[in-house]
Amino acid sequence: MSELAGARFQQLVGIMRTLRSPHGCAWDRQQTVKTLRPFVLEETYELLDALDRGDFDALRSELGDFLFEAVFLAQICEEEGRFSIADSIKAIADKLVRRHPHVFDPDGNALGLTPEATLQPRAVKEQWEEIKAKERQDEGTSAKTLLGGVPRAMPSLLRAYELSTRAATVGFDWVKAEDVLDKIDEEARELREAVEQKGPRSAAAEEELGDLLFAVTNLARKLGIEPEAALRVANDKFQRRFDDVERQVTASGQKLRDLTLEQLEAHWARAKSRS
Repeated sequence: MSELAGARFQQLVGIMRTLRSPHGCAWDRQQTVKTLRPFVLEETYELLDALDRGDFDALRSELGDFLFEAVFLAQICEEEGRFSIADSIKAIADKLVRRHPHVFDPDGNALGLTPEATLQPRAVKEQWEEIKAKERQDEGTSAKTLLGGVPRAMPSLLRAYELSTRAATVGFDWVKAEDVLDKIDEEARELREAVEQKGPRSAAAEEELGDLLFAVTNLARKLGIEPEAALRVANDKFQRRFDDVERQVTASGQKLRDLTLEQLEAHWARAKSRS
């Protein structure tokens, strides 16, 4: 199985090199690491969509597309003399061995411990963060700080979750979820005051809304719920119900924009009762 995967991967790398060659594809040769960014994002979201739907046929295909983007980026970087895909693979392999000392020796050989002798998940997470901190010190990047390694390009909801998760590893956290609910109430009051006193489009309102969203993200974390996943479920539910409303209205020979809010809410109530 591993030999077949290796052969297939070599085939993919070879195809990518051909596409970028003078005898390859003009569009592929034209791409840069910057122009590939939207495609990387698109493939990431399509992969997540397959995961959310539990569609493993789609997942198989989307994983291939995602892998292709990684190979594409690495090929461009290799041409520029920066690094190759082999360097990237070695980097992640070395990192996994280094951050799993309870599984591998320093040379990457499996220790072969029994499940009972291995660390529990919480201890593994703490060890992982300690090793990461030491790596930053060894690399002379301690100024990056505990939170500095969280990419600013992350979706803001996910970044808020990761920032607060890392802060919690050193004890900077609410004791229980109920405390975060109190914080949400506080932030909601401050947002209302900002809107009333400064205006709905004011910088103060924007700041307070951000604080409220950050607090809600922390509530999700304390409840053990991934906020991105929870919001995706809510989005899907809203779309499903609104699509139902639209079908109701269309079937009656009307248009959505011609209905009053009261009429729309009546249709919404019926759609909600069906789902």
